[in-house]
Amino acid sequence: MLRYVGHPFVDVGAATIAALVGKVDPSTLNEGDLDRVADFIAREYVVDPLKSFLNVAFPNSGYTNPAFENRPEKRGEYADRVLRGYRLSTPRTESRCVFTGQPATAIAFSDKLPPGRGFRQHIPLTMGEGYINFYPWGDAGLPVSGEALLCIQAFPLGCAKCGGKLLAVHSDNPDVTYDFASEFLRRNRSALLIAHAEKSKKMPEARTSPKTLLIETLVNLEQRRQDERRERRPCSVTAYYLTNSGQSNPLDPRNPPLEIYHLPTELTAFLGSIVTPEYKEEWSAIVARAWRLSTQKKNASKNGEKGGLAEEDDRPKRNLLYEDLFQLPTGFPSFVRRYLLRLPVRSRAEDDPRRNYSLRDEAHLVSWSLTQLLLAKVVRMDSQRIEQIRMMGDRLAQYVAEENDKRFFSSFFAEQNYGNFRNNLIRANVAHVRRGNPPLITLDPYIEVFEEGDEVASPDWKLARDLVLIRMVERLHERGWLAKNREAIPEFSGEAMPQ
Repeated sequence: MLRYVGHPFVDVGAATIAALVGKVDPSTLNEGDLDRVADFIAREYVVDPLKSFLNVAFPNSGYTNPAFENRPEKRGEYADRVLRGYRLSTPRTESRCVFTGQPATAIAFSDKLPPGRGFRQHIPLTMGEGYINFYPWGDAGLPVSGEALLCIQAFPLGCAKCGGKLLAVHSDNPDVTYDFASEFLRRNRSALLIAHAEKSKKMPEARTSPKTLLIETLVNLEQRRQDERRERRPCSVTAYYLTNSGQSNPLDPRNPPLEIYHLPTELTAFLGSIVTPEYKEEWSAIVARAWRLSTQKKNASKNGEKGGLAEEDDRPKRNLLYEDLFQLPTGFPSFVRRYLLRLPVRSRAEDDPRRNYSLRDEAHLVSWSLTQLLLAKVVRMDSQRIEQIRMMGDRLAQYVAEENDKRFFSSFFAEQNYGNFRNNLIRANVAHVRRGNPPLITLDPYIEVFEEGDEVASPDWKLARDLVLIRMVERLHERGWLAKNREAIPEFSGEAMPQ
């Protein structure tokens, strides 16, 4: 009876309904399945803790309206009006549902509203009653079918609540939409059972920031897919971090009512690969060093003293690596230096772990395999150029180790002027040949990696240098050369990083 329509409210809701009754495909649901879901919503939405949970999605609705606090019959009547319009016996209007294209329900959601028209208390992020702005022909409200409205009512159950808002995840691959909705539903039902057992009026929120929660959940779902050997076609993922409470100022960039986070196909393909045994251990080690550091807050004592007991850090957990993924691919050069080369960042935040990154201490975290995966999946760099970068890194690492040329390694690492960088390579190449060795670097590979033409530097030559350096560092670490020559690695403070 239900189907995916391409709108996150309806699709996440349809996936949630299917998961609630133990099915995967919403098109296989029957009226009895929808009755079970409607009964669950009618029973749970009108009492705490879900009633409090829903204030972010359906404020001033019949579920949460304080005027109905001591009138359970009114809450029940409201639930029947908005939940049961999917039944075949329900009368329909000539208007078409804006979500499904089906005839809109002829049920009025209150005695004061036109039949089949939904407003802000029924459909998040729409206009309230009486406003004609942004509606076709100035006809207030959105025509909605009973099927779509039930999906929208179930929508919050398939979301994660964090930071006082809902995080909903939608994808052009229905399997991904279902996996997220099913996972968030599982967490919400578990929290609901705990709240009932403890007789609590509130359900706990996720302790993680929305971007971190999105990536963390996606990685866990990809791991589950790998374990179950399920195939998944490439897809993009879009997350909606929203509140319908009306307390957010749409013009306030610090707390907008809606934020949209998009992960293109390239990034989801990368995240699907890092859970495989080939990359998982190296990736996990880098992720572990990117969690925001906890701090202790001081309480003011009751008698006015400056001291006091330290409070536990209650801020949402953030993984800065996860959150910087949303800057890719445009922020790839900075991402490489920060996480793959372990260079510190400029930051005044004492809880930023990246201020303390140090290649001298963390050379074991430098991974060419992860770098190559990012280049192939996210940047879509030509495979021939990737191979030239790898081979150049191998040859230069061998040269540095065999000749113990610490000066060359340091200058290759830190030089910011292309002319000087090129001359340093030429001098090392000439000296190597004079010793009776083959050239370190030949013309064609050098041009492919660093130049656009004869002595014309490529705009991304510094990125290319950093990529070669990643391979050099990995190889020199394997040889033990870096451990014996730590002073050859330039050290930068966060405030003195070269650009």
